[in-house]
Amino acid sequence: MLSLIEAAGWPIWFLIITSVAAVALIIERSLALKRSRILPDGLYDELVGVRGTHRVTPELLGRLAASSPLGRVLAAGLKYENAGRLRMKEAMEDTGRAVAHDLEKYLSGLGTIATVAPLMGLFGTVVGMIEIFGAQAPSGTDPQRLAHGISVALYNTALGILIAIPALIAYRHFRARVDAFLVEMEQQALRLAESAPESAPIGPASAPAPAAAQPGPGLASSAASSAASSAAPAPAATPVLQAGAATEAKKPVRRATRPAAAAEPPARPAPRSEPAPRSASAPRLESAPGSASAPKSEPLA
Repeated sequence: MLSLIEAAGWPIWFLIITSVAAVALIIERSLALKRSRILPDGLYDELVGVRGTHRVTPELLGRLAASSPLGRVLAAGLKYENAGRLRMKEAMEDTGRAVAHDLEKYLSGLGTIATVAPLMGLFGTVVGMIEIFGAQAPSGTDPQRLAHGISVALYNTALGILIAIPALIAYRHFRARVDAFLVEMEQQALRLAESAPESAPIGPASAPAPAAAQPGPGLASSAASSAASSAAPAPAATPVLQAGAATEAKKPVRRATRPAAAAEPPARPAPRSEPAPRSASAPRLESAPGSASAPKSEPLA
């Protein structure tokens, strides 16, 4: 091995470092992109069962998000379950972008190695060609230096291609695996969103209902008169008006009693009208003093 490195020359060290980095990335991505770690089997079914028997709590969401990338996406949707399907989908889409970025980690580096390794081998080839031409001299050619230049060119070219091929294969494989994971993750997220209840629509059509239920003064008086004269048949009314009439029929009872209570005070002035005889007796009282004063004046005379 050392003799091979010595024959390949100093450019081979760049390719060795590149090959070590490529092997490390391939091993790391092989372990990180296991299906059992990204999409655990039965996670969605287990989540549906827990939702049916337990209340969704922050502790449950935290455990679900820490379990796997799929759990992280589902936990983001369950966090906004009461906000409706649209809000759940938006939350899961935002979290899905972050999860996709994490799954694609180091893949760009692996693709860069697959692209740069042949160029580094070509660089070694150029260095070997330079040594070959440097072996030429007016006095003659140095066979040892010429052979060393040829070995440098060939070894670097071969090692660069040898590094690029597995790196490119691994890059394509991991890229396809990540895409498959994201598609399946999206399908399970949509299933969760479809199982959530829709948010109640808010529209202006429900606003007139309370307004129609509140009777005006004219309606109250008409309802009171119609209650008094029950012989007159009531006209046909729409359901909204029937609801208003039902509330009006209850309210006039209270309003009808108020006028009766208010009508009682005019009966109180009746005792006040009794002073009329007192006013009639006033002249008698005036004449009485006159007659009483007459006898009193006689003794004085």
